[in-house]
Amino acid sequence: MPVLNTFLVAVNDVFWTYFLIPLLVLLAVYFTVRSGVVQLRLVPEMFRVLRSSPGTAPDGGREISSFQAFAISAASRVGTGNIVGVATAIMLGGPGAVFWMWAMSCVLGAAAFVESTLAQLYKVRTDTGFRGGPAYYIRHGLENRWMSVLFAVVITVTFSLIFNSVQANSITAAVSTSAADLGLPGGAVLNVLVGLGLVGLTAAVIFGGVRRIATVAQALVPLMAILYILLGVAVVALNADQLPRVVGDIFAGAFGLREFVAGGAGAAILQGMRRGMFSNEAGLGSAPNAGATASVSHPAKQGLVQTLGVYFDTWLVCSVTAFIVLVYGPDFDKEAGAEVTQRALESTLGGWSLHALTVILFLLAFTSVLGNYYYGESNLGFLDADPEHMKYFRYAVLAAVFLGSVAPLTVVWNLADIAMGLMATVNLLALAPLSGIAFRLLGDYSRQLRNGLDPQFTLSKMPDLRNVQCWGEPGGALPDDVDRAEGAAPADPAEALAEHDEPSGEESDGGRRED
Repeated sequence: MPVLNTFLVAVNDVFWTYFLIPLLVLLAVYFTVRSGVVQLRLVPEMFRVLRSSPGTAPDGGREISSFQAFAISAASRVGTGNIVGVATAIMLGGPGAVFWMWAMSCVLGAAAFVESTLAQLYKVRTDTGFRGGPAYYIRHGLENRWMSVLFAVVITVTFSLIFNSVQANSITAAVSTSAADLGLPGGAVLNVLVGLGLVGLTAAVIFGGVRRIATVAQALVPLMAILYILLGVAVVALNADQLPRVVGDIFAGAFGLREFVAGGAGAAILQGMRRGMFSNEAGLGSAPNAGATASVSHPAKQGLVQTLGVYFDTWLVCSVTAFIVLVYGPDFDKEAGAEVTQRALESTLGGWSLHALTVILFLLAFTSVLGNYYYGESNLGFLDADPEHMKYFRYAVLAAVFLGSVAPLTVVWNLADIAMGLMATVNLLALAPLSGIAFRLLGDYSRQLRNGLDPQFTLSKMPDLRNVQCWGEPGGALPDDVDRAEGAAPADPAEALAEHDEPSGEESDGGRRED
């Protein structure tokens, strides 16, 4: 097993360092330039759209709102990666890894916008609402079946089985630390009991469908985020005199001469970018599965909301963890993972905070299990809509959660890194040729904002788009704000991209509506 683990680490380092990170940065910078820095320019609009109300589903139930779709994706994003992953990145890459997490999330916001906008455009209608994601826009947008099937299989295995095992393992590790601190018996028996309890809670939610998942996520995600942020603010307030040192360590670790000479800067960049992507999932292809469920009036609306999720995850929640850990200055030879953050809180706030973090970590990881499960459900629906097969899948997820609670998962973490990299590669290779459509949609959205409208979209605006199922008919009636010539695509595809690539020239009004 140690030999296998060493081999997986070596493969991961080569794959991420020389292929995936350069591809990701190159495309993210391209998306940023082509969109006119949409991830920063339209931040006020992101908050406005987040408050929009959904419609009614075909079965009479309420459809998923922008905020609920945001909560589903945040439930998956905001998990052990924010507590365990950030501490691990600092352990392996030093404080400089935090800066590269921040930088990566800023650039990747444009990728998050593109992938979730495309997921909205190519979503499909179900009895209870909408479903979509990379498998759908690869199949219907690129018209490439084998790539779509590959992505659907990889994301189902990676998120619903491997990542859920990791989340469950992090829960039992945190509970074990709390139990030891209280002098309670731990070991295998405690892990089994925690695993069974987690399986029961998970089953109660996932057998209730996407609406129940959305309802639980909507309730728990804001609560756990607020509690965790309050603990972080308390740590910062009590250690305000150390903030200059912490910030200095972050920037010195990212750009310091000593770190470059010793090779530490490379480790900081690698770990910061890798863990940053694991944490916020931008460009990975997971969040669009949640974004596609929302009922909105324009595909770009949910693209903006899912971009906001990247900032919520990395700039807010991950930063809280980074400051807690760096103020503490842990001994990484004796501590690792969740225990680092638990002990860091305990050193400032006292023993009660260790147990408070255990509760918060449980909520974080539990909602991640729910979000990860839904990604698998959505993609199994793409592969095979047989309800009987979906039932077996739910049992497999529950088994993965239980096994993760009782088994060591060092090798599984490294397998997850490889699977995550494969997912990201397939998704990014699809986004590159499809991104022009997202920019056309952004141009239409920005134009309506300039005219003081709440943006609406129908396929009649862009009748050249193929295989779009949920946005009306290509020859349908046009909205009052556009005529046929404006919505039609130019004959030359290259000219189409240039014509609709107007956002970067819209700085005069900031591309936003005055409410």
